[in-house]
Amino acid sequence: MNSSAPFDVQASPPHLAIGTLAERRFFGAMAWAMLVVVFIGFSRSFFLRPLFPDHAAASETIFFVHGAVFAAWFVLLVVQTSLVANERIGVHRRIGPFGALLAVAMLVLGLWGSLVAAARPEGFVAVPVPPLQFLAIPIFDVGLFTVFVALALGQRRNPQAHKRWMLLATINLLAAAIARWPGVLDYGPPAFWGLTDLFIVALALWDFRSRGRLHPVTLWGGLAIILSQPLRMVLAGTDGWDAFARWATGLVG
Repeated sequence: MNSSAPFDVQASPPHLAIGTLAERRFFGAMAWAMLVVVFIGFSRSFFLRPLFPDHAAASETIFFVHGAVFAAWFVLLVVQTSLVANERIGVHRRIGPFGALLAVAMLVLGLWGSLVAAARPEGFVAVPVPPLQFLAIPIFDVGLFTVFVALALGQRRNPQAHKRWMLLATINLLAAAIARWPGVLDYGPPAFWGLTDLFIVALALWDFRSRGRLHPVTLWGGLAIILSQPLRMVLAGTDGWDAFARWATGLVG
């Protein structure tokens, strides 16, 4: 086994063959669903931008790079789950290190892009919230994503934990796309976070169906995402956060 592969898997015992097939299909379907969510959310501002010239979108170069790298992550997840489903484990492992490099790039671009947007006089595009307050949302997104991917890398020899950390790391990023669905942002954070959390519910239901109980990663990782959502809103309104946000945005001018 290549211990450096961040998307690594191990073969299941023969008596789990049927369950393994269903599980691979489930994780593959989740990956495809998330890719569709992202495409819909960013179609007007990124993927199909020439078709929507009047739609508000970021113009700085960093956001084109940011969009391409983050989109590549969702595509990679689809590719990796498809390779596992088709038992092409060797290819899956060889591609794995690219996922680790991509995650590092996402950390850098996610933080940088968030600070650039928050430093604008007009703030985040089409977001009617003071930018220094709203900054708490993407900062938490990037932070949780980084922690979950790091945990996935650390448990790559444990396929059940590894794949759940990777899935939750990706689910955590969905709110940004869902918030850009037509009309969703009108209902505020409860709408885009609530729709995002449905993916956690789907994973929890799969655990109950396949295991009879929640996997510890689903439980604690899912709770971390859900509980962080109101925490961000509370933190964003504090003087401490305001001071930090002003200092951080000052780093990008």
